[in-house]
Amino acid sequence: MKARVLRWLVLAMGIACVAIGLAHVALGNDSVPGAGSAGATVDSLQRFFGAIFAGYGLAWLWAARQSPIPATAVRWLAGVFLLGAVGRLLSLAVHGWPHWFQLVLTVIELLMPPLYFRLADADENAVRLRAAAAS
Repeated sequence: MKARVLRWLVLAMGIACVAIGLAHVALGNDSVPGAGSAGATVDSLQRFFGAIFAGYGLAWLWAARQSPIPATAVRWLAGVFLLGAVGRLLSLAVHGWPHWFQLVLTVIELLMPPLYFRLADADENAVRLRAAAAS
């Protein structure tokens, strides 16, 4: 059961990150609620980071396609996601409250990594148990 939940969550994360990243590449500043017109420099940066985020999503999709899903990859990818939340909290401390949607994203970025950390080895454990039962 945990292995299926992990596989679904890893796949969903990959799809979501690729879609969000490509939206940022395509829309630039318009992809960020509350950003308004931040100018050409920030638009360029936004589109660049969108491509990086799409690549991050592809890494999640790669992990989802492995059998078993590698726990180390899940932990590293979840750690990067958590680091993003730390960056948002740093921004909040330095610059104040962002658009409400950014706060929702921060909560998601703080809540999901512990779940991934907890489930990271579920698929590897399930494979080990099946192999032991077959022996």
